[in-house]
Amino acid sequence: MFTQRIHTSFLHCLRRGAFLLVAALAVSVAACGGGGGSSSNNSSAGDTSSLPPAPSQQPIAPGAANTVAVSVGAGVANVPNIPTVSVTVCVPNNGPCTVVNNMQVDTASFGIRIVSSALSSILSGLPVNAATDGGALAECAAFADGFTWGTVRNVDVKISGETASAIPIQVIGDLSASTVPANCSNKGPAQSTASDLGANGILGIGVAPWDCGATCVNSAASSNYYSCPGGTNCINTAVGTGQQVANPVPHFPVDNNGVILQMQPLSYNGASSATGTLVFGINTQSNNALNAAQRFQTTSVGDFSATFNNRLVGTFLDSGSNALFFTLNTLPQCGGSLGTFYCPLSPQSFTAALTGVDGSSGSATFSVVSAAALFGANGNNGNFAFNDLAGQFGSASTLDLGLPFFYGRYVYVGQDMTATGGTKPPFVAF
Repeated sequence: MFTQRIHTSFLHCLRRGAFLLVAALAVSVAACGGGGGSSSNNSSAGDTSSLPPAPSQQPIAPGAANTVAVSVGAGVANVPNIPTVSVTVCVPNNGPCTVVNNMQVDTASFGIRIVSSALSSILSGLPVNAATDGGALAECAAFADGFTWGTVRNVDVKISGETASAIPIQVIGDLSASTVPANCSNKGPAQSTASDLGANGILGIGVAPWDCGATCVNSAASSNYYSCPGGTNCINTAVGTGQQVANPVPHFPVDNNGVILQMQPLSYNGASSATGTLVFGINTQSNNALNAAQRFQTTSVGDFSATFNNRLVGTFLDSGSNALFFTLNTLPQCGGSLGTFYCPLSPQSFTAALTGVDGSSGSATFSVVSAAALFGANGNNGNFAFNDLAGQFGSASTLDLGLPFFYGRYVYVGQDMTATGGTKPPFVAF
């Protein structure tokens, strides 16, 4: 059974009814309760001849020091549209290293989170960071359908030729379930394994340099960080930015102002696998010039605005979502094992009008084909890459432009340089 998964910020899913923490989000929604329709076998459901041409930009070949190959396939859990890279994680100061494969590339969360099993060969050499009171520092990264729980430890991160030295990451699942605080466990089920996450970890390379910034510096009560004296009895604690789980990109020596995610073009029928290239830096090397037709300034967490279906909604570009997620009551949901994925009787094309925080304007066009037609009658036709998979999840006031939007496009994510003393605000472009 295919599942819906989102890796993005907590704010992005629960929208801003309250001042919430920015934490890496990993949502796995199986079936989502169904409703709204059924898996149709109508012969027109998969006839894509009426759709506009799919985006066709080709990724550059990986190989330069600021590039790394991206792959989409069956991965660790047979979940579609999970873009992954390999990351080398080392004990700081020239210690031993291990290669972690199947790290999900997430342009809408901030920081690195790795399941403990993927770090087993070096974990004993990575001391747990200390909270201000001397207790072990741990984090509960909350999301809409559960949470990740684990310690914070410093590592050196190497991705191709780029290195971020001694940055904090979250090690998922290295603490006993009995240590999970009540105000963490009430977030839902624990997402403690690669199977839970659909990957060995999350490479959060969105616009923010840390996962919760000033919110966690100024308030222990609202923080997702905990001090665990003796590794138990964990209580909320305030945490400075230097101790928070960190986006590796701002910590690179040179190519540290953003990324470009380039995914290969796909047909509307999907493919068994897909490739791409993640490029570090924007206008820092000959291979990462900013040549986008549209550019939008965003908020500090990567949001901007869209007018979609005659309604103003918040939007974001999120490679960590394996589908396009939005609410449109005129599109029937599949129901059954396909849950809230959409199953329109014929392929549909949509355009959203986009507006940046700076007033910049443009548009995003995307297509939706029945998930039942894409996955096949048995739901296991061997395809894992789709540019037209969509579903309903979260708030009706959001348009989540997930990985399907990235295929055939160069998507630029510019870091929030103002957060680290610079003058350039965050942006996205394509």
